[in-house]
Amino acid sequence: MKITSITTQRNDNNRVNISIDGKYSFSLYSFQLVDLGVKVGREYDEQELKLLEKESQFGKIYNRALKYCLIRLHSTFEVRNYLYKKTKPTLNRKGQMIPGIESDMVQLVLNRLQEKGYLDDEKFTDYWIENRALNRGVSRRKLIFELKNKGVSSEIINKVIDKTWRNNKDEINKVILKKRCKYIDEKKFISYLLRLGFEYDEIKVALLENND
Repeated sequence: MKITSITTQRNDNNRVNISIDGKYSFSLYSFQLVDLGVKVGREYDEQELKLLEKESQFGKIYNRALKYCLIRLHSTFEVRNYLYKKTKPTLNRKGQMIPGIESDMVQLVLNRLQEKGYLDDEKFTDYWIENRALNRGVSRRKLIFELKNKGVSSEIINKVIDKTWRNNKDEINKVILKKRCKYIDEKKFISYLLRLGFEYDEIKVALLENND
């Protein structure tokens, strides 16, 4: 079986259609042509074509995952969940059931994203800590809880938070400055601050300092 033509897609200049023996077979991204050595006139057996078709699927899902990562930094756990949803069959506009991606594709895409530096839990943790409620205030405990829910390991959280964390005193003062006017009852305000993850003793000290 021989590749008889390679043509650029109308809707995506970065992707090309591959025809085998005069009939469309699959598509690839332009960078994959070079990486895989695909060119007109080259012959493949059935097993080799199956591998190329898998590369076609990989290119599609990798590109989607890359766009997802470029919206903002994500944890590995978040991207894995995003990709896992792609393994489920879906209905197209015509009501036809379209099979999902192969399950082993998830780890392949994750590996490539990590190799290219688009997926790094340490960078994600640093980003999350530095940008989370920067002006409104957030407790160290709440940050740790959020990061664990994002699937980040305790080892990475502790390493990054010790390096980049602002401090609870400044954070609680931000909250008091913005929210105190909404709470006439101090007990209710204390309860609110406790729900944000601040310790009772540091809340009492901060309230006293802000009364001066």
